[in-house]
Amino acid sequence: MFQTFQNTFKIPELRKRILFTISLLVVYRIGCHVPTPGIDIGVLKSFFAQAQGTLFGLYDIFAGGAFKNAAVFGLGIMPYITSSIIMQLLGAVIPYFQKLHKEGEEGRRKITQYTRYGTVLICLLQSYGASIFLESLQWEGRSAVVHPGIGFRLLTMLTMTTGVIFLMWLGEQMTEKGIGNGISLIIYVGILARLPGSVLNEGRQLAAGTRSPFQGLMILVIMVAVIAFVVIITQAQRRIPVQYAKRVVGRKIYGGQSTHIPLNMNAAGIIPIIFAQSLMFAPRTVTTFLPKSELLNGIANWFTPGAAVYSIVYAILIVFFAYFYTAIVFNPVELADNMKRYGGFIPGVRPGKRTADYIDRILTRITLPGALSFAVIAILPFFLMQSMDVSFFFGGTSVLIIVGVALDTLKQVESHLLMRHYDGFMKKGRIKGRR
Repeated sequence: MFQTFQNTFKIPELRKRILFTISLLVVYRIGCHVPTPGIDIGVLKSFFAQAQGTLFGLYDIFAGGAFKNAAVFGLGIMPYITSSIIMQLLGAVIPYFQKLHKEGEEGRRKITQYTRYGTVLICLLQSYGASIFLESLQWEGRSAVVHPGIGFRLLTMLTMTTGVIFLMWLGEQMTEKGIGNGISLIIYVGILARLPGSVLNEGRQLAAGTRSPFQGLMILVIMVAVIAFVVIITQAQRRIPVQYAKRVVGRKIYGGQSTHIPLNMNAAGIIPIIFAQSLMFAPRTVTTFLPKSELLNGIANWFTPGAAVYSIVYAILIVFFAYFYTAIVFNPVELADNMKRYGGFIPGVRPGKRTADYIDRILTRITLPGALSFAVIAILPFFLMQSMDVSFFFGGTSVLIIVGVALDTLKQVESHLLMRHYDGFMKKGRIKGRR
């Protein structure tokens, strides 16, 4: 393992990508601690100390702790993700956007441009709501905003919107010149930044006697079991055998070999979790920023983390986005056409449409248990938090994102190592099977 980490820095291109990614992540973490002008940080810290188990505490995890500081990155990367969801949904129902998806690189550029415009619009709306929310905060007679008014609201909108645009640019740079998906890495680092504080909090509870050693051991066992289960589900594959017929081209013979198509049980990765969580923020956030009424209070209670309606809708969204995103990234018709073009066929299945239907049927069946497993893992820890007062960091959503992004990043680094004839991170074990 240590030799493998040394090998990662022996490759100049890989070393450059890793250091570039780390440097941008450091910039992101610095921005999470730069507050918006006109904020009393003491009032904010006092408020969020009491809001750790609420929606604000959960949103603050995805914002990397920047929301509780009212920082320039206070909105996190969620507005960009929300805009991406809207564009992908539009691409499934509106012919114009469907045409853009099929136009190749030019179409992708236009979709990216529209996604950025949508991000700016969402940021302006959310930052305005955040400014109103900050003006309403009071703690022991002190206001969170030193000079409330239209000037503060406009300044907050400008600062937070610019922060999200800069984060969006950082994510794109990490994707292009760094390693892995930059947006996922930003969320990953933001969640992981809570680890030291959560571990210290658990240690204080054990030292103070508010948590028994048996409870601490149970939390550790559950965490290890959940992580192991997530790794198993993420790496699980259904391999479809494929046979290639022999072809004679000139004086050479091609084909005549057997291989397989690896279909992942969780082909969409952590995207369904991120998409579903970003949409679950919307109802409670809207009701928080609007004047209170009995109807709004009832809606807010329904969408409180751990509530029955919240859990059911969250699980449904995870399953929906698992199928939706799998359909986007995996096209059985295109795969079947490529196999037919190169003389490949699945034993017992006719090439062409029958092969596409066969692959689609298998993909539909294996996606369901993977999506349901992730939904269960994302929901159950909420009840653990309520019964044992566990930090949000140990929730299922956080664990799923951390493990998923870590595995994706390892795949990226390992592909560079294997391409240059170095060993990967695992010489034996199930993880090696992802090659």
